[in-house]
Amino acid sequence: MATDYDELRTDVKESQDSSLEALQSAKAPDAKSVVLELDEADVLDGLTPGGEFIAEELTVEVVPQAADEFTCYSCFLVRHRSQVAREKAGHFFCIECEG
Repeated sequence: MATDYDELRTDVKESQDSSLEALQSAKAPDAKSVVLELDEADVLDGLTPGGEFIAEELTVEVVPQAADEFTCYSCFLVRHRSQVAREKAGHFFCIECEG
């Protein structure tokens, strides 16, 4: 008698059928409930962990680039002139980007 080794065994086939039925009968969230949860999370993003809303502006002092500094054309960080590795077509590159 020939045996078909590609055919599923009966116990495996039964377990696959029962797991499929379990997945179909499980209560999955619908699209509306997911959207509502995301909207609620967005509303809560503006709050601190304590639940307080803080309307305070941050102020940062911007210091202009000094005469002995340059902006690296590769990493865009402001560096001291002593860290220039090379200059090409008017663009400066720092030691870290060239090394």
